[in-house]
Order: sequence, then structure tokens, then C-alpha cells
Amino acid sequence: MNLAQLQQAFRRWLVNASDESAQLLGSNHVGLAVYQNNYRAQLVGCLEQAFPNLRRWLGEQAFLAASITHIDNHPPHAWTLDAYPEGFHATLKDVFPQNPDVHELAWIESALNEAFVAADAQPLALEALAELDWDTAVLQLTPSLRCHDLTTNAEAIWSALWQETCAPEAVMLEQAGGLLVWRRQFTSRLRQVDALELQAVQQVQADGSFAGLCEFLVQRLGEDAGVMQAGEYLAAWLGSELIVGVRDV
Repeated sequence: MNLAQLQQAFRRWLVNASDESAQLLGSNHVGLAVYQNNYRAQLVGCLEQAFPNLRRWLGEQAFLAASITHIDNHPPHAWTLDAYPEGFHATLKDVFPQNPDVHELAWIESALNEAFVAADAQPLALEALAELDWDTAVLQLTPSLRCHDLTTNAEAIWSALWQETCAPEAVMLEQAGGLLVWRRQFTSRLRQVDALELQAVQQVQADGSFAGLCEFLVQRLGEDAGVMQAGEYLAAWLGSELIVGVRDV
């Protein structure tokens, strides 16, 4: 067995402790088990550090069980453990299919972490808008922006847990909305929005066209109300430093 084969066998052992891998690595199963225990403990610790509020919400035992399920099905996929928590909220959809508050809360914590380490971008200076042709303007949103559907009061739960106050019981929203997460200067931000603003942000993420945004809103609100709403969104996004660039095409 060459070095590459030995490394692959060792990796398979860490991930699933298969008998085949154990046979390739030799007979010292006790020693191998130490390595696997350290591997799994490090991944559990990674998830605990990334999701402190979710851990409090679920409780130690439920969080640990969900973490083990995730580790069993999703070995690390990147060179850094910073990326490992990214898919945990998807695992929670399988583990807690009747509790959307759990995976929405997990998404919030994961997105806040991702936004904090996202690429830097300077907010757009208002002077850049002075002579812009809005019929051809293309907006660029900050690379730290993350969007997600929201069906529960997970934002209120997360805020209470973060402030270490009594969290409300999980309830479904009367009307589904959305979540925006981004970094403003050195702080990750979280904002709950209604379904229309979520769709508007996603529209801009898709093609950036301000005219396209106006058309999207006019189709839903009518001409006058749609154009007015596009202007209000633009002003709010500029104020929140969500827009980092604009160009004519």
C-alpha cells in the first residue's frame, strides 16, 4: 500500500469505521478508535461553537444527536472547518421535519457566520447615483448578503436567545416572509422582511436590473404603487449598505 492509499483508507475509517478500512490499516483497532473519537469530537465542537443559540433552544441531548447524524452523513468538504456548519440546517430538516423553527434558527446562525467572513465590499456612495440612467442601471448587492424564506418566528427566537432573555414559543407566521443577513462594516446584521421584499431582493440578486425590479413590482402592485415601492426599497437598501455598486449597460 502506498502513502496515498493509506491516507484514503485512514480517511474512510475516520468517516465510517468500515471493516474494510480497518483491515487495511492493521489490527490495532483500539488505537484507531482514539483517532475516530477525536475526529468526531472535533466536529461536534465545531457545530457547538457555530450554533450556540440553536444548542440552547434544542437542549444538549437533542443537539448532540442531530450533530452525530450530520457527522455520519456529511464529512468535512473543505480545507477549513469554518465551512463545515454550512449544511447543518438542511440536516435538521430531516431530523426535525415537523419543526421548521429549528432549521430556520440554524440557518440564521449559519448565515450570520458566513456573512462575517464574506468578501469585503464598500457601500455605494450616493454621489454615484447623480447622473445614473435608471432605465439601464444594474445594481450590485453586497457579497455578504444571504436570503431565506421564513415561516416561523425564528427571528424573534434567535433575538431573544442572543440577548439571553426568555425566548417565545415557536409559532407559524400568519404570512410567510423572509430573512436577510449581511455584514455592515464589522457586524453581521439580521432583518426580517415580508415576502414581497424577499422576492424583490432575489430579483436583484438574479440580474441586478433596476428596470427589471420596477417591472417585477409593477406586475404585483400596479404601475404607480410598483414604481413607488421600487424607490422605497432602493432607499432602504442604500441606507442599510446592501448595495455596493451600480453601472449602466
